[in-house]
Amino acid sequence: MDPRITPPQDWDRSGLPGWAYFSQELFELECTEVFKTHWQFVCHINELSQNGAYTTFDLAGERALVIKGHDGQVRAFHNLCRHRGSRVVPDASGVCNKAMICPYHGWAYNLDGSLRGIANKNTFPPMDAEKWGLKKLEMEVWNGLIFVRFLPGPQPSVAEVLGRFDEEIAPYDLANMVPTTTNSMHDLLPVNWKSVRDVDNEGYHVRQAHPGLHELYGNGYFDEPYLEGTSRSVGTFNEAPGHRWSVRKYRDLLPEASHLPVSQQRQWIYFGMFPNFVLGLYPDSVIFYQDVPQSATQTLQRGMCYRRPDESREMKVARYLSGRIDRDTGAEDQMLMVWSCEATRSSAYDGVILSDLEYGVKTYHDHLRKLIPVVESNTLPLVGQMALLNQEILSKRIP
Repeated sequence: MDPRITPPQDWDRSGLPGWAYFSQELFELECTEVFKTHWQFVCHINELSQNGAYTTFDLAGERALVIKGHDGQVRAFHNLCRHRGSRVVPDASGVCNKAMICPYHGWAYNLDGSLRGIANKNTFPPMDAEKWGLKKLEMEVWNGLIFVRFLPGPQPSVAEVLGRFDEEIAPYDLANMVPTTTNSMHDLLPVNWKSVRDVDNEGYHVRQAHPGLHELYGNGYFDEPYLEGTSRSVGTFNEAPGHRWSVRKYRDLLPEASHLPVSQQRQWIYFGMFPNFVLGLYPDSVIFYQDVPQSATQTLQRGMCYRRPDESREMKVARYLSGRIDRDTGAEDQMLMVWSCEATRSSAYDGVILSDLEYGVKTYHDHLRKLIPVVESNTLPLVGQMALLNQEILSKRIP
């Protein structure tokens, strides 16, 4: 086995208890302790191509708005009118010309978030415009990718979290890439978000479940475990003759990616960032995918592809083919997510046993256990006791 993924002797192979995949009370605790306090990807800065362009992002009852101002600066706010809490911008994305106008009562905000005007202002007491602007969100732009955080949390900056990959990422010039409409994803799945992560955090299933991907990689694939909030997986192309049209043509037609080191010109590399973001680096493009939990039993899986602005015709063809391989792989994974998640409700379900090749699942679970140790319980806590029990366990830990 590759030494990068060799687990220690006698490691815990049991995974999470079944109830962790359908408890709404646990889901609400995860929203507070995990999703709101960790960085969430919103969009690439080049998706905001003109002043006034905006993108919104919803998660766990929170609503983010990222907008490019008249001064060319990108800012993040809560998408929440200070009057009655309506969405200030109603659409997933768009362009505001001079101001953001709340569709409920017409309060207006400048693109820098400051209050511009109040409809029927004389019906309100005197109000300080500086105090009644949109509430700002913590935001970070890393290599052109825009992240927000709804609440202060234990995670350092995105640059610090992903810093160990800087050397590998730099040649892709990610900040200057542009969005495409190919290989995009926006699928609502009837699964708990952890089922998505469990499938994605191990490559043991690739040979059996992903014939196209296995043909692309052969045995040249490995997963590294989660370490301090990040993971890494690498698939080096198998150059043996292939049977699948898309895989064979992709390898044959992929032009030399001269901007990349030779070692990365025939590789797909994935970086995971806890809790729910994955960045994929391909010779022909860069992709992301992200799991956005909607409830204990529903998850939105979204993703997009970015290309180089000087993309050649040959590279465009290669990007199309890599997208075909990805779409097949994604559909296969989604089936596995549904099957494994629904199993946790079965009377026959008594847990899992993980292979050494699934050590990435265990290390991901450890990140979750650190924040929410109550998931180590084999039995579902009594109704109303989840958060209290979790806090009690945390309080007994030695600093």
